[in-house]
Amino acid sequence: MRHFRHHSKMASVNSMDGVSEAQSGKKSKNEKKPVDEAELLTVPDDWKEAPFTKEDNPRGMLEESSFATLFPKYREAYLKDCWPLVEKALGEMYIKASLDLIEGSMTVCTTRKTFDPYVIIRARDLIKLLARSVPFEQAVRILQDDVACDIIKIGTLVRNRERFVKRRQRLIGPKGSTLKALELLTNCYVMVQGNTVSALGPFNGLKEVRKVVMDTMKNIHPIYNIKTLMIKRELSKDPELRVQNWERFLPKFRHKNLTKRKEPRKKSVKKEYTPFPPQQPDSQVDKELATGEFFLRESVKKRTKMAEIKVKQAKALTKKQEQRNKAFIPPKEKPLLKKPKAPVESKLDIDAIKDKVKKAKTKKLGAPPVNPAPPVTSTTNKKKKMKSKR
Repeated sequence: MRHFRHHSKMASVNSMDGVSEAQSGKKSKNEKKPVDEAELLTVPDDWKEAPFTKEDNPRGMLEESSFATLFPKYREAYLKDCWPLVEKALGEMYIKASLDLIEGSMTVCTTRKTFDPYVIIRARDLIKLLARSVPFEQAVRILQDDVACDIIKIGTLVRNRERFVKRRQRLIGPKGSTLKALELLTNCYVMVQGNTVSALGPFNGLKEVRKVVMDTMKNIHPIYNIKTLMIKRELSKDPELRVQNWERFLPKFRHKNLTKRKEPRKKSVKKEYTPFPPQQPDSQVDKELATGEFFLRESVKKRTKMAEIKVKQAKALTKKQEQRNKAFIPPKEKPLLKKPKAPVESKLDIDAIKDKVKKAKTKKLGAPPVNPAPPVTSTTNKKKKMKSKR
């Protein structure tokens, strides 16, 4: 019996070793290499979600869903022309569409063959875009899985109508240049019509379009947002900068106030707050105690008061007397005669004076000059000419 027990123990030990080796072999096969969390969080560039097919929902829908929307009168002719194309596009998704020209409404509803539960929401967005003046060629893209739409209401953001029209035109730009730049940067189709802005494209682009539109209505020029979008587009191309923060690269625009508020002449400086009340002013008794008058007799008090009054009266009398005496003081008169100027010493030229005296002696009063020149006349000139001819 002992020999049998010994052999049974050895067999059980060998079997346990074989099981442990088999388990360790399985673990080594099942073990995988550690995967980085950043790789799990990043989505590949070429990845696309699988489309929803009839195999995913073979039984279809249990209830019928429908949506309706109104359209303006000026869209009636266009919708009437393109409605067969709308019915054809929605018919591929098994959605029924109807156009009521009398009421001015469009209706979409599901059928028994409809298998996609979300396609009715896309059909609702399609008729909304058609009502907001989006052409059918662009609006039909909403039926794709990677395309969404956003209808932004801008009519109530600005009260003044003239200001609203200016800002809406600023969003469009000269000849639609601003709107075209926004479409290229966001890969979205943008349509400005009336009091709404309709956008159609990928989700990230719609987010940027809404931000630009709302900032433009808040008096922020769209060129600033377009500049930031251009920088972001260039940064996204670099694989190293995708994970980093882009705040250092983006421009920071400060709001400049052109008209500065004029500062007041007298600035009122607020005092620091103190929980304690202000100190009470001294009463008349306190003042008398401080000076010592409170302890004097009444007769002494009267004498001091009378002395003060007499001093004040004497000062007032002197002032009045000075004012009266001012009338008797003569004003200062200006001198009438000018002071004679001092003679300027000049050097006398004696030789020049002698010459003048000699010339004066030779001349007689009223006499002609000593050797007067004969006057030249026209007759003497003629005689000279005749003699020269002979």
